[in-house]
Amino acid sequence: MNTYRFYGWEQADVPAVTDEYPGIRTPLDLYDALSAGVWRAETCAPRLRDGWTPENKTLGQCSITAFLAQDIFGGEVYGIRRPDGNYHCYNVVNGRTFDLTSEQFGDEKLCYEGNPEQLRETHFAKEEKRLRYELLRRLLRERCGQRDR
Repeated sequence: MNTYRFYGWEQADVPAVTDEYPGIRTPLDLYDALSAGVWRAETCAPRLRDGWTPENKTLGQCSITAFLAQDIFGGEVYGIRRPDGNYHCYNVVNGRTFDLTSEQFGDEKLCYEGNPEQLRETHFAKEEKRLRYELLRRLLRERCGQRDR
């Protein structure tokens, strides 16, 4: 059995609302697939890319991962405002909160209450972020044995 350290892993049992990604039935399955080489330096936010390593694979992956999780499980994406003014994104589905990329913060405790909803239209207005999301999506589909449309 895998050991999970991301926030909310204990309640990350919501079912997929699409069969577009064979084998991805819960957020735990998604985390496993992303950890197996889908998350990479190319999918990391450019401003953080120098710090990305396979050991810190969730660094700079939050918004594109949260919106991909939303595609698969539904729900909403929320953001925790960070000291630099950016938002760290996470998912809430059917009252269950999980943050697949929280490990990048180590032992820092993040507050998952009272945060604003994040919209993909706002995030993907930045072309580089939209392109990273599309790459992450394509790589996951390939991992799941699917061809991208």
